[in-house]
Formats: sequence, structure tokens, C-alpha cells
Amino acid sequence: MIGEIAALSTACCWALAARLFRRLGASFSPLALNFWKGLAAIAVLLPWTWLMPASFSLSQMDILWLLLSGVIGIGLGDTFFFQALNKIGDSQTILVAETLAPLFTALQAMAWIAEWLTWQQWLGIAIVIMSVDMIIRLHKRSQLQNFEMSGFVCAGLAALCQAVGAVISRDILTTTSIDPANASQIRLLGGMAIIILLMLIGRRRWLPVTHNARRTWRLFILASLVGTFAALYLQMLAFSHTKAAIVQTLFATSVILSLGLAWLLGERVSRQSLGWSLMALLGVAILIGAEHFPL
Repeated sequence: MIGEIAALSTACCWALAARLFRRLGASFSPLALNFWKGLAAIAVLLPWTWLMPASFSLSQMDILWLLLSGVIGIGLGDTFFFQALNKIGDSQTILVAETLAPLFTALQAMAWIAEWLTWQQWLGIAIVIMSVDMIIRLHKRSQLQNFEMSGFVCAGLAALCQAVGAVISRDILTTTSIDPANASQIRLLGGMAIIILLMLIGRRRWLPVTHNARRTWRLFILASLVGTFAALYLQMLAFSHTKAAIVQTLFATSVILSLGLAWLLGERVSRQSLGWSLMALLGVAILIGAEHFPL
């Protein structure tokens, strides 16, 4: 159960961090926000990995694959995610990204590392995808003035990148003896490399534009600790103990947590959205139940 608990804890971190990162989106560009959060996570992880004796060995190819996982999953995936946050908000972004990701992950895991799913698990994934589609349609119909298709495209691309990074990470974590902390560190270095390259090519602004710098950086530190450092470590811990598609589907519970957080903050959540969100959770339950209690 270590993998499942770690995956659910990751979902909790993402639900809270998405809300914080959305607020930071008014001050940072998506690439700059991704850069600074990665730098903060490395600053926390470096002392940890230095103090922990390295009891693993990796080939150059393993290191390259982990770096590539970071380039795609963190560098590109998180940038698409932040772009979607700015366009369609945290609830809809999480809804699309974290519920499409299980399907992408399941397909890639079958092709890449031969992790096959049963028909019950595919049924669960189908229910999740159908629920996501219905909520997007409800959102488009009820909030046409705020509907930006490009935001949903960015969320979908974030899910795809997340899935590729997840499958590569799962492969390395299960075929080598590397621990989650060091795996996270290598992935972060890969992500930072592509982010810096993109910022230099695009001549992006590195610092935020804000009227209250102290408050902005304080909020940033909190969001980075929760959404990057804690979530990244828990994510690697989950992938080292549980199938990639199962872990990725458990991450989808951040959808309900995000909607619950919106309700607690006084935002209106329609009954239809709530109903289809619960249907998505039913799909998640079927997927996990089929893994532990196959018919």
C-alpha cells in the first residue's frame, strides 16, 4: 500500500499547489514559474541527497533516460500545466490533465514496459474519460465568456508529457536500485536544462512583475515546497511500488480535492460538475479495485 498512499498524498499536494500556482501566474510567466520552482526544489533536494549515502549504480543510458523524463515531464509538462492554469483555472486544468494522464500512461506502459491492464481497468479508464468530456462540455456551455480551447489543449499536452515522464521513471525505478530522492534530483536537472534553453531562446523575463515582492516570494516558496519538492518525491516513491497506470489514476483524485477546495473558498461548484466528478472517481475506484480484487 506504500505506492497507493504516496500517490494519494501526491494528489493532495497537487490540489493545493495548483491553487497557489494559479495566483502566482499573475506575476510569473509559465516558463519563469517553472524555472524558479525547479530551482527551489533542487536547493532542498541537494543537501538531502548529499547526506544520504548513494547505494545505487546507474549506467550512462539510465541517467540519460531519467534526464529525458525530466525534460518531458517537468520541463515541458509543467510549463503546459501552468499555461493552462492561467487560461482555464486550477479546477478545470487538474480535471483535464490528471484524468487524461491515466489513459496516456496505460497505453504507453503497455508499449514500453509491458504493463497490461484488464478489461475492468479499461472500463474504469473509459468512465473517467467520459466524465472529463462531460464536465468540459458543461464548462463550455455555462461559461462561454471564460472558455479558452487553447487552455484545454495545454492541459491535454501536460497530461501527455506527464504520462511519458511517468512511464520512463517507472522503468528506471524498477530496473535499477536508485532511490526516489536521487531519481527526483536527476529528473529536475533535465527539466531545468530545457526550461533555461527555452527561456534564453524566447528571451523570457526571469523575475516576476509584482507590487508586493515579499508576499509573492513567500507564496512561491510555499507552493514550491508543496507542489514540487514534496509532490515530486512522493510521485517517485509511488512509481517505485505500484504500476504506472494505477499511480497516474490515483493522481486523478486531485480533481475532487481541487473542487472541494474551491467549495471551501466559497466558489460555486455546479451539481452537474460535482456529479460527473463523482462519476470520474467511480472510474478510479473500478480501476484500483480491478488491480487488487480481479474477477
